[in-house]
Amino acid sequence: MTENRRGAAPLLLACSIGQVIEWYDFFIYGTASALVFGRVFFPSTAPLAGTLLSYATFGVAFLARPLGGILFGHFGDRFGRKPTLVVTFLIMGTATGAVGLLPSYHAIGVWAPLILVGLRVLQGLSLGGEYAGAVLMSVEHAPPGRRSYFGSWVQAGSPAGVVLSNSVFLLTSTYFPDALANWGWRVPFLASFALVIVGIIMRVRVQESPAFQAVAAARSERSPILTVLRNHKRAVLLTAGSYLSIGAVTYTSTVFGISWGKGTLGYSYADVLGIIIVGQVVCFAVMPIFGVLGDRVGTAKVCMVGIVGCAVVVFPWLALVGTGDPWLAVIGYTLLAFPYAANYSVMAAFFAAAYETRVGYTGFSLGYQLGTVVGSGLAPTIATALLAATGTVDSVGWYIVAFCAVSLVSTALLARSRPVSTLTSTRPARVDVASPLQERSRS
Repeated sequence: MTENRRGAAPLLLACSIGQVIEWYDFFIYGTASALVFGRVFFPSTAPLAGTLLSYATFGVAFLARPLGGILFGHFGDRFGRKPTLVVTFLIMGTATGAVGLLPSYHAIGVWAPLILVGLRVLQGLSLGGEYAGAVLMSVEHAPPGRRSYFGSWVQAGSPAGVVLSNSVFLLTSTYFPDALANWGWRVPFLASFALVIVGIIMRVRVQESPAFQAVAAARSERSPILTVLRNHKRAVLLTAGSYLSIGAVTYTSTVFGISWGKGTLGYSYADVLGIIIVGQVVCFAVMPIFGVLGDRVGTAKVCMVGIVGCAVVVFPWLALVGTGDPWLAVIGYTLLAFPYAANYSVMAAFFAAAYETRVGYTGFSLGYQLGTVVGSGLAPTIATALLAATGTVDSVGWYIVAFCAVSLVSTALLARSRPVSTLTSTRPARVDVASPLQERSRS
């Protein structure tokens, strides 16, 4: 057991750090969209229109993510998780760094936003193929009864990426406040060139998933996507539905929250970024705890409690942030962090168990990424439009509650389904992972 734990540490570190950098790359675009991209790439429009256009380019990546999931899922299921993850990581880092080199609208005109959209598409393709692979690499290496815990460390890469991206912007706006809209926003993007080197070095040292190796030795799936569409359509749709609430909460709180706090409520750059950082630090700290809980009581139960918690807490969160008091806003984001972390931390093991190993990369990617198109990509735009149309942020709260209702039903249905095989493709199992004692007794 001690040897297994020692071997697991480098794997979890590589998957977690890789996800931190991937989400850093992805989230700095969202932060820049809320803070400066409207002025840099859409200066001829009104402020609200510029923000919406900026959010539209942010959302373009989510349209590309299902395609990335299918494309890289195919290679991940046919040739292995490890080489696919190296390629997706390289694409993401290069595209993100290139945004930092992109001239503004004033310099090259309409070519600036067009190239920006192209780079954003590359980011979407990359993350669409990256996420499921990182999750599967962690949970497929996990010993029995530890899959939720292992997966929670990959999930923790998301809040860590938000903390890292917002911290870089916070430092830039603090020390170079007058330069943020001119050149300061480029610093976080250019830093990606250095981060991608670190990530690639860590990824190439990780061993291939043992579950994939076992399946690949037995047979090779010629067309994973056709198998998924033939045998796993229900699981794909339920996975997408289950994800909706977490996507809406994530991108409403981290992307819309920035523009709402800065543009409407009058928070300073430092305040709004610092508030979000505190909430995400709390998320990161408690995710492994919920991961352990998922292994003990079942991932579906923890996931559903988290969904209900988000629906309950969303209005107190909005009310506390809406006071304009930074300290009350911190309390609001801290309250939201706990149910969000409960839902998101166990999602890796919960979704991964819904698909057989030989098509797990493709099935997981397709279901998850379809959910992100609606749940994540459109969230900042929808929230901004609702606030502008109704004049009250309560409309944003009801929008999140509606998605929570859909996710709760989808999660319950997915938990009752029986996948064709488990992660090791050796015996049937429920999506809702049993406790470690039950799992040992069965084996």
